[in-house]
Amino acid sequence: MTKLLLSIHVLAAIVAVGSITVAASMFPRYALRARAGTEGDGRSAGVAALLHRVCYGYALGGIVVPVFGIATGAALGVLTDAWLIVSLVLTMIAAAILGFAILPGQRRLLAEGGEAPTEEEARPTASRLTMLTGVFNLIWAAVVVLMIVRPGSTTGA
Repeated sequence: MTKLLLSIHVLAAIVAVGSITVAASMFPRYALRARAGTEGDGRSAGVAALLHRVCYGYALGGIVVPVFGIATGAALGVLTDAWLIVSLVLTMIAAAILGFAILPGQRRLLAEGGEAPTEEEARPTASRLTMLTGVFNLIWAAVVVLMIVRPGSTTGA
């Protein structure tokens, strides 16, 4: 049963978190292109909207990752190990950055009608999103390292 839980946890992390990191990283560039008022800005707006939907959809699906991670940790008897607690705290921080900063920032850049920012007005928000996405990605990299290296691991790695 532990192997099944771990397999679902790892597959969900690869699919959900991987998709979010790629889509969130690409979003600011296309959102700015959509605001540039040049030829092809309609296509860029469509790509930006799609990237936002990918981030949002996979964020919802990504809830599976910590759920199966905790279930796997319980099955292995490591729920109180420091590396797992740190990983869970980092996961909560990454989720907060995604839910309270990245996704709302993307929605602001996608605003339609009179609320839509021009390229110059959108640039600070896009720059902030780029920075936040980088932090989000670094947090996930740290979680992956903790999952592989695991202090006290029996793998000998």
